[in-house]
Amino acid sequence: MTRLRERATRAPAAKGSLGRLMDLSSRRALVTGGAGHIGFVVAESLVELGAKVALLDVEADACRQRLAQLSRRRADSAVAVPCDLLDEASTRRAVQAAAAQWGGLEILVHCAGYVGTTKVDGWAVPFGAQTVKAWDAAMRVNVTSAFVMVQEAKEALAQSGHGSVIFLSSIYGVVGPDPRLYAESELANPAGYGTSKGGLLQLMRYLATTLAPRVRVNAVSPGGVWRHQPEAFVQRYLARTPLGRMATEEDVKGAVAYLASDLSAYVTGHNLVVDGGWTAW
Repeated sequence: MTRLRERATRAPAAKGSLGRLMDLSSRRALVTGGAGHIGFVVAESLVELGAKVALLDVEADACRQRLAQLSRRRADSAVAVPCDLLDEASTRRAVQAAAAQWGGLEILVHCAGYVGTTKVDGWAVPFGAQTVKAWDAAMRVNVTSAFVMVQEAKEALAQSGHGSVIFLSSIYGVVGPDPRLYAESELANPAGYGTSKGGLLQLMRYLATTLAPRVRVNAVSPGGVWRHQPEAFVQRYLARTPLGRMATEEDVKGAVAYLASDLSAYVTGHNLVVDGGWTAW
């Protein structure tokens, strides 16, 4: 019986105070979309908890500006790594550069993605006008790049002893969009958005089982984030949300801190929905 118990619990549980469990001091992270709204808040949160962060973004200038902001919070806490996630070679080089910069990698957070407001021809338009070119690009950035990055980072993550991968998905990876929300507005919900976010969740489940037990893989699915949308849309959205408001970037911080740290040491293959109750109906 003793041997059975030893076998059943052979991977020691994380121990210590809550402060110690959430401490990311000496841990090294890579955040895609690091110059974006959510990506930067994620990076800022990891730095606040003690991690060193590599910011990956296709917008090199914006990435450097964000780097300066993080450096004011804590010197030498971050580096900027310009990267085009549409390009496999560029993506792999960026992962290699991030791991080389810090001498390893414990945390990978994929925030970059095509969203409803992305300005690409054939994307945020009525369904009949959506193009295969825009669809393919969204799949490359939202899903394929996640596959490439984890494939490139898996050895470093496994060797770290604290490997944690977090994908930023969406409620529209879980449920379908309600067209009534978008009626008589310029807002759109491209088919490729929800499809790619749902695919990201399935990739998360695949990797959670494939990379276990040395790397944990989870996802965060936010609800609609307030971006000065038209008043009619906002009112319709609020009417459907039990907590009565849209999300902000700040709402993602706790979820990422939990999944990146030892607070979630026994959590993998999980989609943490942060939507104010939107999907509870």
